Amino acid sequence: MNNIVEFKNVYKKYGKIDALKGIDINIPKGKIVGLLGPNGSGKTTMIKIMNGLLTTTEGEVLINGMKPGIETKKIVSYLPERTYLNDWMKVKDIIDFFKDFYEDFDEIKALQMLRTLEIDENRRLKTLSKGTKEKVQLILVMARKADLYILDEPIGGVDPAARSFILDTILKNFDENSTLLIATHLISEIENICDEVIFLAYGEIVLQGDVDEIRAKKQKSIDALFREEFRC
Repeated sequence: MNNIVEFKNVYKKYGKIDALKGIDINIPKGKIVGLLGPNGSGKTTMIKIMNGLLTTTEGEVLINGMKPGIETKKIVSYLPERTYLNDWMKVKDIIDFFKDFYEDFDEIKALQMLRTLEIDENRRLKTLSKGTKEKVQLILVMARKADLYILDEPIGGVDPAARSFILDTILKNFDENSTLLIATHLISEIENICDEVIFLAYGEIVLQGDVDEIRAKKQKSIDALFREEFRC
């Protein structure tokens, strides 16, 4: 199987609102893929379905040939848009928790990333800035040896000066045999690291393909194309 993720005619409704409208996509293994779209386009809904946090109204989603559930959680490392960690915990306690919870968690790798990002493992989360908390959460995600990493707006909550540092941390700790899916609206920041992109608007796929092929065909950058498509 060459695809790590498959969406087959997926619809998701919230009452009368159609969040996803017949999504049909395949995400190949071993690629860095940008899931791009403005706020409210359906990116987070897609991600929550992949992680088994939401179910489809119609259609099917497969992760490495399996429906989202307990087994897929073993191979998917997920960074949600919002911080979920308990403020009273020390950073080192969270590291220990993840080491016990996930068989593929690499404690040594996590501690190395903490040192690189200059984060004191003895600090309690409540004493850290919002941006530093998000860095801790990113470290927990990237310290796993997963088949699929799903990052929902990993650079949306940090200042511009820190974004390249965050992306560098992601790339240095990402296994090239795994798949990395980055959902964001900050296209210019990730364009140069993506192999493929998916444009999502109002719950529909408006463009999907290889980054270099799209640039050659459209004669413009992915960022420029995105701004043209979404008038932003």
